[in-house]
Amino acid sequence: MKKRFSIHKIVTPNSLRFQLLSRSLFFLAIILVLIGIFQYAFLKDFILGSTAASIRSQIASVPRDTWTQMLLYAEINAKFNLDKGLAEVEPGKIQDNLSNRIPFSLMDATIAFVDLSGNMTNLSNSLNRSGVPPALSSDQYQQALNPSESPQFWVVDASDGKELLVVLHPLELRGYLIGFIQVSLSTQFVQDLLFRQLFIFMMLSVLALVGGLVAYQAVIKKTLVPLSNIVHTMESIDAGNLNERLPVEQGQKEIDTLAVSLNGMLERLESSFTAEKEAKEQMRRFVADASHELRTPLTSIHGFLEVLLRGAMNQPEKLQKSLTSMYAESERMKKLIQDLLLLAKLDRSPHLEKVEKDLEVLILEMEPQLRMLAEEREVQLDLSSEGLVLVDVDKMKQVILNLFHNAVQHTDPDKGLIQISLKSEASGVELSVQDNGPGIPKEHIPHLFERFYRSDSSRTRKYGGAGLGLAITHSLVELHGGILRVESKLGEGSRFIVRLPKV
Repeated sequence: MKKRFSIHKIVTPNSLRFQLLSRSLFFLAIILVLIGIFQYAFLKDFILGSTAASIRSQIASVPRDTWTQMLLYAEINAKFNLDKGLAEVEPGKIQDNLSNRIPFSLMDATIAFVDLSGNMTNLSNSLNRSGVPPALSSDQYQQALNPSESPQFWVVDASDGKELLVVLHPLELRGYLIGFIQVSLSTQFVQDLLFRQLFIFMMLSVLALVGGLVAYQAVIKKTLVPLSNIVHTMESIDAGNLNERLPVEQGQKEIDTLAVSLNGMLERLESSFTAEKEAKEQMRRFVADASHELRTPLTSIHGFLEVLLRGAMNQPEKLQKSLTSMYAESERMKKLIQDLLLLAKLDRSPHLEKVEKDLEVLILEMEPQLRMLAEEREVQLDLSSEGLVLVDVDKMKQVILNLFHNAVQHTDPDKGLIQISLKSEASGVELSVQDNGPGIPKEHIPHLFERFYRSDSSRTRKYGGAGLGLAITHSLVELHGGILRVESKLGEGSRFIVRLPKV
């Protein structure tokens, strides 16, 4: 039992289903990675910007005198530290008082004051906190003086390698800008938040890929159903079953186009196999008929030679009869061979020496020969052509003689009537040869121009024909770019029509 291929069941690395599935998931994974990268970058920038805006608003919420007191305390503390031996005056109470005025969210931040010259004063000491505020470059501090060009925040690396978020807020005293409050905060919380978001996104992406794998299985299976139908149909087609066709309306334009192309190929293959079959049959029949036609005269000649060898050569009457018969058979065989050679030459599409010729003039030149061939039969000419045709004169004479000789063979010697007509048409010239013979049965008309075909074997054999005359005529007409057809009615006769294009 023949094993049927199913595009749904077999999944291999080189299968269409596997490639569609793997490539779809691959591109989906790339898209998810790109989304994750952009999400990480934009989310980080958004969080830092939101944090910086929050720090600015918190700095602005602190009373101005609090900043001045912290600055004054820092300067006094720095002075006491420089003068050794002097004790600090109740530092704990002052630090507690200032700490209570600072928002709770800024407790983990490092706070400093930067004057317009870029000198920095650490205010964290005023809050009883440790930490060294990072110093920005002079260009960055200059940018802060121009709010339209100044960024909302800066991200710098501290001395210990940690990443810090730095925010500057202007500090005014009595309407004059005296410097900036600088708040620096570790970005570790941002990294933690981004890591959590990225981890969640990765988990969702993995689930999406797994879900896509499951969903794509069903989608691809349904999508490839038309292609699978084509595969199954093609499997059932062989040399003996070329008439089956593929469905061409399956809802997919590309598959339908493929089906149309394959149907066209199947039609051409079917036509080729049919033509090849017919050609083989014609060749078989041709070889058989040619062998038969050649065997008949050879057998006759061989028989007469046997008669002569048995002593008939010494009898003048039998010798003369035998030689005459042998000559007739050799002439017949010679004509057959000449016809076969002519057909072989015509099959190679020989070059014709065409000239412009009026067929009326050509027929009138042949009239004496035609009337001699007709013997007692009546010959009527109806010639009214006014157009020139491009023909090989010798080949066209052979066409007319073949058709006329065919009419002579199939008409009564005493009551026969042969009419040759010539008239002009819009696209060319029409030549017809009509007789009043017995006519041709309809079943024989499609085969009249085949080689060695005889519609009446006994009658054709009587006149020595081999069934090649009409085949030669048909080939000659086609070489002139014309058309040869026949009209016939039983009991009324036949009419052979040749149409040739005008010059």
